[in-house]
Amino acid sequence: MLLTLASERRVLFVGGKGGVGKTSVASALALARARNGGRVLLVSTDPAHNLGHIWDMKLSDAAARVFTASNGYVDAVEIDPQATIERHFKAVGATMMKLLPEQLHRSAKQHLELAKTAPGSHESAVLERIAELMDQSVDTYDLVLFDTAPSGHTLHLLTLPEKLTGWTESLLASRSRSERFAAAARGIVGGEDPQAVAESELRRTLIARRDRFARMRTTITDDTATGFVIVTLAEKMPVAESLDIVSQLRELGIDVASLVINRRSPADAGAFLAERRKGEDACLHVLRERLDSVPMTELPLLVRDMTGADALEELAALLKAG
Repeated sequence: MLLTLASERRVLFVGGKGGVGKTSVASALALARARNGGRVLLVSTDPAHNLGHIWDMKLSDAAARVFTASNGYVDAVEIDPQATIERHFKAVGATMMKLLPEQLHRSAKQHLELAKTAPGSHESAVLERIAELMDQSVDTYDLVLFDTAPSGHTLHLLTLPEKLTGWTESLLASRSRSERFAAAARGIVGGEDPQAVAESELRRTLIARRDRFARMRTTITDDTATGFVIVTLAEKMPVAESLDIVSQLRELGIDVASLVINRRSPADAGAFLAERRKGEDACLHVLRERLDSVPMTELPLLVRDMTGADALEELAALLKAG
């Protein structure tokens, strides 16, 4: 069921409460899709990256091949917000230096250094990189799979494209007024204005940014292209948080495509686990009553640690059978 979903959609987000096994499930799904002939880009947006540990490889902000099948593969990225911030402010700084007189360059550079650490810079950078990867991967990969941070961080991040699009629209409107005044002034005094060239460059940058966020917003709310997979445990707190995530995703217009109930206790492995399973059944009953339209996949509690190719192969086989 999950593998069918991974074959039908171009973008999947895997999220849920912290500690429920999101990265393991996302990695196993990526591996299963690659074994099924898919070219997969697996992206970690979690600041506390765990993707490299799962694949037993050192990963970075650039795509690296972590798995190759006979006719498919998995490339993996751990988003580095600081690298994105540095690239973004380097471009902004270059434009500012063209716009400002030389005597203001020093104070402008100091202002930019402070802005790098302003509240929201980290999230904005992560979102910028997600939008960039989605744009760049459309023609290269069959599936882009995002292994996300715990739910609060991810849900906040998914509200940002619309906000940032609106904010960029305001900036563009402001630049348009400024450019009209500048054009009128040039008409009076005549001659070419070097600042007008920089203004046009800034405008192009803002338009490209606005359009990128608008495309991202369109893609993540298209239920034929994008889906959200919630990973949870059959325990009270994860179930309650999963119900809250579903409610918020639906308000954002994002399709909740699947639920994965991870680490289900066996019913036939002793009294302790049998009793634990009864408690899990009660939690799942609540989940099924509230979300009966969302497909659910149950994964058993596994003995081994979820690191390395062999462990992921085992989990991928269970996903394929589910």
